[in-house]
Amino acid sequence: MSSQIDTTHYPGNIINNQFVPSARTRHSTNPSTGEPLYEVPWATEEDVDRAVEHARTAFKSWSRLPFQERSRLLVAYADAVEAERAPLAKLLVLEQGKPLSLAQTELDMSVQWLRTFVTMEVKDELLDDNEERSITQTFPPLGVCCGIVPWNWPVLLALGKVGPALITGNTMIIKPSPYTPYCDLKLGEIGMRIFPPGVLQVLSGGDELGPILTQHPGIDKITFTGSSATGKLVMQSCAKTLKRVTLELGGNDPAIICEDVDIDAIVPKITSLAFLNSGQICMLIKRVYIHESIYDAFRDAMVAFAKSIKTADGFEPDAFVGPIQNSMQYEKVKDMYSEIGKRNWKQALEGKVFENSKGYYISPAIIDNPPEDSRIVLEEPFGPIVPLLKWSDEEDVIARANSLKDGLGASVWSKDLDRAERIGRQLSAGSVWLNSHFDVAPNVPFGGHKWSGLGSEWGMTGLKQYCNSTSLWKWKKVM
Repeated sequence: MSSQIDTTHYPGNIINNQFVPSARTRHSTNPSTGEPLYEVPWATEEDVDRAVEHARTAFKSWSRLPFQERSRLLVAYADAVEAERAPLAKLLVLEQGKPLSLAQTELDMSVQWLRTFVTMEVKDELLDDNEERSITQTFPPLGVCCGIVPWNWPVLLALGKVGPALITGNTMIIKPSPYTPYCDLKLGEIGMRIFPPGVLQVLSGGDELGPILTQHPGIDKITFTGSSATGKLVMQSCAKTLKRVTLELGGNDPAIICEDVDIDAIVPKITSLAFLNSGQICMLIKRVYIHESIYDAFRDAMVAFAKSIKTADGFEPDAFVGPIQNSMQYEKVKDMYSEIGKRNWKQALEGKVFENSKGYYISPAIIDNPPEDSRIVLEEPFGPIVPLLKWSDEEDVIARANSLKDGLGASVWSKDLDRAERIGRQLSAGSVWLNSHFDVAPNVPFGGHKWSGLGSEWGMTGLKQYCNSTSLWKWKKVM
């Protein structure tokens, strides 16, 4: 890829290190302008069959490569992605809508993740050893994996699947979101220069492509990031062939603010982590529980900071909130905003739908202490709107934080770290932060409780989910 992005067409799906054109094409939309982006391929069932066949062939040799050789090639891949950081970041803004600074951060994180995964070797574990026998647990790779990638973090969440799959000896087929196919196709194109044919392939298509992949008998694992509703369908589809599945699904993360906090010190971070990427991140703060003794002061400080946040095209200087990524999500967020008037919710900060814009712009809204059974509390809006809620009793706020079927992330904010940890250990979530939120790292497992997912990505726990487990019994004395 050159430093200039071709915005007229894309030559084809990435199959066996070749561009494979399709008879039918499609395009996505720039969410900042509403204008169509360039044409990309539309994968067919025959394309899937071809990609799976090549992936299975490549697996035979790729899985036998020494760890050091797979690591070397992944390092070369990370270097090649980093070399294309500037044009990839611009392309990410065009297709996803996020501000350029956040796009650059996503690229930087993606490279960091790859460079960490290459140091993480899943080694045999000696379980028992005596004069008569030894028992070793080994972790052979599963085979052909498929990563179904969402539209909110299309680079990080693609490479966050590619790295663990490849370093453990699997081959990978990436399916980008129909809303954000461009960067992922470019990542596949970069991989053509690095990996043997069939190791990393990318198939672009519409909504019908997902079920073709999840039902395919030649695919051994699906790793899916998306909504809980779609995750259930993915799991149901995978059950037909008993393929392995990892699901990272929706969240409705609570943040519990204790009365001893330094309001001025934490409000900027909490506000930013409610509206980052226009609220379109599953692990952002979605419910803010504030102790009643500081509620008014905290609310006013949060509103004051939120007023300084700029809603604009991702290429504009200092833009923090870009557009909603696509028209479907835009209508969903608008529907949530329509509840404000219908339910007489009090707005501490009035949000605005930019009706006259061609882009999908909605500015942040802060809802002031709505009823606990309100939609804005019960449902994940996946947009720039957040409720503030009062609490006074510790046991009660823990119960409220845990009351939903979501369990992705949660945080507790207090100067008393012992108290914060005591509360945090009672929260049902895959990640719990004390005096922070949305910290992630490639060597730390990431997943959800309840309806927020199944299994884990990342960390050694996540890498092992790309492996089978074999108990190898070795008797030392010949019978």
